[in-house]
Amino acid sequence: CCSPGDVLTKQVRPGVDFRIGGLVEKGSVSHGRGARGRFTLTDRQNQIPVTFDGVLPALFREGPGIVATGAMTDGGTFDARQVLAKHDAKYMPPEVVQALKKAGRWKEGETGPVAPAGS
Repeated sequence: CCSPGDVLTKQVRPGVDFRIGGLVEKGSVSHGRGARGRFTLTDRQNQIPVTFDGVLPALFREGPGIVATGAMTDGGTFDARQVLAKHDAKYMPPEVVQALKKAGRWKEGETGPVAPAGS
């Protein structure tokens, strides 16, 4: 999985499928024609615009972390085929935590995934 910063640094080629994780930037969600949604995914340092054709998960909202599967377009937008949002408000996908820590944007005290026993 990649963070928005990873995508920009690695210059991921258009059409190559991968997973991206990050936070849904506040104020970025909009709906276009039909079921087409748009939002911005961030690691609090870098942003990637995302489009999604379909119904977003009922638990999808601005602020919390999500993981999406899809590919970059020629225009620099991530075209998501699947968007996953976790039901527990205290949970943050491990990919999102790693992306935030890597970007130096992890705030102490933020809730992250529960580590397995013995880690």
